[in-house]
Amino acid sequence: MAAPKATTIKEAIKKWEDKTGQNSTTATEVSLIFQWPPIEKMDNTLATLTNCEKLSLSTNTIEKVTGLNSLKRLRILSLGRNYIKSFTGMESLGDTLEELWISYNLIEKLKGINVLRSLKVLYMSNNLVKEWSEFNKLQELPHLEDLLFVGNPLYDGCELEAWRSEAARRLPSLKKLDGETVLRDDEPPLTVADMQPDGGDGVETLVSAETND
Repeated sequence: MAAPKATTIKEAIKKWEDKTGQNSTTATEVSLIFQWPPIEKMDNTLATLTNCEKLSLSTNTIEKVTGLNSLKRLRILSLGRNYIKSFTGMESLGDTLEELWISYNLIEKLKGINVLRSLKVLYMSNNLVKEWSEFNKLQELPHLEDLLFVGNPLYDGCELEAWRSEAARRLPSLKKLDGETVLRDDEPPLTVADMQPDGGDGVETLVSAETND
C-alpha cells in the first residue's frame, strides 16, 4: 500500500478556510498545524496570505523554509516540531518578524539568523546547537529579549546556574531565559511585590504553546 500523499499548502489553506469560515487572504492569523498527511513543503501558495501577522505550521514534516517573500506583515512564525535544519528562507522577514517559534527541529548552526533584526522572542528548545560559537550569533539580534533554549546539547552540557549566567552574560539585552526572568548583578534585588505569579508562563507552557496555537 502506497504511503499517503503529503498535504500541500494549498490544500491545508482550503481546509483551514472550510473549518474557520474565514478568507485566508484577509485573515491576520492562519493555522496550518498538525496536518494529516503532514505538510512536507512550504511553497509560493503562502504568498496569498498577504494580511497574515501570525502563521502557524508546527507539527508537520517541513525541512526547508520557503515561500514567505510576500508576507510583509508577518510578526509571529510558528514552525515547531518539523525537520528544519537552518534559518535559510527567512531573509524577507527581517523588518517585521518579532517572534519565531522553532523548537523541536534539527538546527545545529545559527548561520543566517542575523537577518531577523527585529526579533524579540526566539523559542528554539530541543534543537541540536552544541557550540557557544553558534550561540554567540544570537548577539546579532539587537532586540532579542526572550529566549527558550532548553534541550539543546549546549544547554544539557552545562550546570543550570552556569548556563544561565553565561547565556545572560553573552546576551546583555535578554530579559527572559527559558521562561524565567534574567537577574543581573547590577539590578536591585526582587521585592515581594515583584515575585507575584505572572500567569505561570513556565518553560512547559512556552514549549506546548508552539504546538497548540
